Amino acid sequence: MKNIIKTSLGEIEISKDVIAVLAGNAAVECYGLVGMVSRKMSDGLTELLGRENLHKGVEVRLEGDLLIIDLHVVVQYGIKIHEVANNVIEKVSFTLENFLGFEPDKINVIVHGVRTK
Repeated sequence: MKNIIKTSLGEIEISKDVIAVLAGNAAVECYGLVGMVSRKMSDGLTELLGRENLHKGVEVRLEGDLLIIDLHVVVQYGIKIHEVANNVIEKVSFTLENFLGFEPDKINVIVHGVRTK
């Protein structure tokens, strides 16, 4: 599995929640991102998540040996969406490599809306 690091003393398993928190915190630092929204929107309304709940806007999946991350975001009006998405992907990938020693195999950015800051 991708979230297990093997050392000479044993194995270190990184939980999906830790990966989600790191990814969410990295994403909201990106220019052009207004915030994260819940991945489980029951009523269709996009309410921005507070800093302590950013992990709720991140879905971490393990499919075989692949680590896939879905980020549910709202972008700023007037900024090119594809550039914001690319910045988010690069920032999250860099942060996970820096903190955990591995990058996800795939990062998907799902844009739920466009708002002014």
